[in-house]
Amino acid sequence: MHEALLYERLDNGYVKCNLCGRRCIIAPGKRGVCLVRYNREGKLYSLVYGKLTAMNVDPIEKKPLFHVWPGSYVYSISTFGCNFRCVFCDNYEISQPVELQAKLDTAIKFIEKYSYNVTPEDVVKAALRTGSQGIAYTYNEPTVFYEFMLDTAKLAVKHGLFNVIVTNGYMTPEALDELAPYLLAATVDFKASGDPAFYKKYMGVPDVEPIFQFLEEAKRKGVFIEITDLIVPEFGDNINQLRKLCRWIIENLGPETPFHIIKFFPCYQLSWHYSTPIETLEKMAKIAREEGLKYVYVGNVPGHDYESTYCPECGYLLIKRAGFYIINANLSENMTCPKCGSKINIIGKVVSRKIIF
Repeated sequence: MHEALLYERLDNGYVKCNLCGRRCIIAPGKRGVCLVRYNREGKLYSLVYGKLTAMNVDPIEKKPLFHVWPGSYVYSISTFGCNFRCVFCDNYEISQPVELQAKLDTAIKFIEKYSYNVTPEDVVKAALRTGSQGIAYTYNEPTVFYEFMLDTAKLAVKHGLFNVIVTNGYMTPEALDELAPYLLAATVDFKASGDPAFYKKYMGVPDVEPIFQFLEEAKRKGVFIEITDLIVPEFGDNINQLRKLCRWIIENLGPETPFHIIKFFPCYQLSWHYSTPIETLEKMAKIAREEGLKYVYVGNVPGHDYESTYCPECGYLLIKRAGFYIINANLSENMTCPKCGSKINIIGKVVSRKIIF
């Protein structure tokens, strides 16, 4: 076990974890909601430091990040645990497996059995060896393996790699303070356009406000932000809620913030449900554009026209995509539209992919 950061010692051996918006108060011998932060005799420990469940090379578009070094590869890592309880999670085997919810001894044995023991140096070396341009902390919620992520991110920057996270946005401002200097970008995943009732019923999240606080703080700290919005048909496809989210993004993050409307696929405890109709996704994308967002995408529909990037001023096709891959890029070197000269909200440059083994 690795002693955690960002916690307070309270009376009678209790601790308060200040890593995520839940700010769990944890009794001795107990764990937080994430199931991987443990109070041992008045000290808080991470059960998953260096315990990785996945180490993959992904196109950055898979995160999805369409406006951050398009075409680049990111070395993607994950571990166990999550501070949400989404009943439709497509990574539930690592975010909230039943073994992790069992007694502490069972959970520790499970983590040891089904994870790789890895150091930050190992991750950075692997990223460099595979020709990746950056490291992505993803698959399960990276906030819950914060200490390992922070140590790895610091080392990655020293070796010329960038860092990105795919997050539910529940990280506290204090946690972001330490991480932000090493963080290039974040994909923040909304579900049902941030509908509070949906978050309570289907995700076990009592309050959505910490997500908006995280976004405002990330913007202030210069972290590049892309937003996703998973549309669950019937339960999480409210048009008024979508408009509300779009307006908040425009007012607080800017209309140039990339916005991905994501198709839902049945999974986990909602495996009996049905996928989001493409017509619904297209309708919601149109509404997001009407509200004023300049870069709106439809995700999980490979080959759809709304996967590509168009100039918001003249409509010129800038980056044509199919799934996670770039088919053609038509951008000037200074990231402007070659037709009308408008500045495009992309950081880095378009990378020509090479096959990585």
